[in-house]
Amino acid sequence: MNKAGCTFKPPILLILAALLLGGCAAQADPHRKLIYGLTLSPSGIDPHINASAELGIPLRSVYDTLIFLDPVTGEFVPGLATAWSISEDGKRYTFELRDDVVFHDATPFDAAAVKANIDYVLNADHHSQKAAALLGPITSVDVIAPDVVVFNLEEPFAPLLDSLSQVYLGMASPQALERWGASEYQFHQVGTGPYRFVEYIPNDRILLERFDGYDWATEIYREPHAGYREIEFRFFEDLATRAIALESGNVDILGEIPPMDAQRLSSSGEFSMHPVPIPGQPLQYLFNTKNEPTDDVRVRTALIHAVDRQMIVETVFMSTSPVALGPLSAEGFGHLLSTNQLAYDLTSAQELMREAGWIADQEGVLRDKDNTAMELTIIAPSWGSNPDVAQLVKVAWEALGAEVTLQIAPGFGPLREAQASGNYHAIGINFFGTDPDILRPMFTSTGLYNWSGYANNELDNSLRLAAQSSLDPVQRQRLYQKSIEHITTQALVLPIRDYVNLVIADNDIAGLRYSAPGWFPLLIELKPTS
Repeated sequence: MNKAGCTFKPPILLILAALLLGGCAAQADPHRKLIYGLTLSPSGIDPHINASAELGIPLRSVYDTLIFLDPVTGEFVPGLATAWSISEDGKRYTFELRDDVVFHDATPFDAAAVKANIDYVLNADHHSQKAAALLGPITSVDVIAPDVVVFNLEEPFAPLLDSLSQVYLGMASPQALERWGASEYQFHQVGTGPYRFVEYIPNDRILLERFDGYDWATEIYREPHAGYREIEFRFFEDLATRAIALESGNVDILGEIPPMDAQRLSSSGEFSMHPVPIPGQPLQYLFNTKNEPTDDVRVRTALIHAVDRQMIVETVFMSTSPVALGPLSAEGFGHLLSTNQLAYDLTSAQELMREAGWIADQEGVLRDKDNTAMELTIIAPSWGSNPDVAQLVKVAWEALGAEVTLQIAPGFGPLREAQASGNYHAIGINFFGTDPDILRPMFTSTGLYNWSGYANNELDNSLRLAAQSSLDPVQRQRLYQKSIEHITTQALVLPIRDYVNLVIADNDIAGLRYSAPGWFPLLIELKPTS
């Protein structure tokens, strides 16, 4: 009897033998290649240097992290580190490491490897777009023993554990980092995860292969069977092609499917729909507080009141997403949010405009005391249904009496250029994450993404102290609630909808589940149903 349990007998006919062998071959190796669709082709996929969430979809399974965030319990659990402790002053994190782990290139994982990874990320010549910022005020990493490493911080930094659970700080082979360098490593990545990196052809595909030596699975993997030997990722950037790709069999799993297509496909009997809530910030528009008339909080508040967000969600997303309640999504952050948000109220919007000195003329156009018409410019990204949402916001503000120009930025680079020009009144931008510290770069005076231009010492202090309150989660929650109340009262952001990624998968696939950040599938749990 062979390993698959097939018993062979002397064949009577050659053709019968071929049929038997073919049947047993299928039984011996039931694992098929899986095709997973990506909806964005990043400009780079080194997680230590690049920032796209898309790169984490394949690479979350190439890399292990020191710790993992359990998507069910919301608790941090051991990964490559078996235990950790934080000093009383919050400036020293000590990690005890596994001693039985090797990288895919057979290099041993140890404390020196951790230090090499952090040094690689912090190297200013590598221009890390995200990972370096995730480390906050880190000053150094000390190797205490082969299985003990210490992170030293200039000041307490509460988000550090969350940061270390993210793929952007996944542990890479020091040998591979040194050999290939920052310019070439993205094509030769080496981790310790359940799948090993095979190749990356930009704008074409990423190929992973199961790593059969994976014996250190974290407990967040409920069924670590790794049912597919190969997983190939292909790019489907054009929204209109995604449903076609699924129906034609060119892809087995694909996310960010338009709601109408998602509902049609899931009702066909051939596919299943997996709505995946994404923690972080909602689809939103930041008001520019440096330009008239959105420098006036009354105008900003009126513009929020003028937008029927429920109608937008029903129209664009067919109610597959919840209406946003604030500058953080309810998924993961509901305990921080207040239900006291600005509702659709056209009468209140008109009254506030009058208070601010904007009076509607006979044609309904809002004009100030100098008879100047209100002109507003919206800049929207091209992704995530932003153009459709922005068009409806434009219509709402025009109904209020403003003259509105809508500009669509075709990528993050053009969006950043448009922001740098300062010629806008509302601009769409949001980030995803599992720690509320994502508010800090957007709403502090010196924040990298303070595109509203708002500056307030009280808000700065609240967000700064919240990031430093690593040993007092109750105080941290209170500070974030205070910050969110301030952001809401000052009408700095128009939140529209919390992100829900509509993933469609072939019914022949079982075990599809996602990590805590929402975007990243746990590939090790996927298996064919037959």
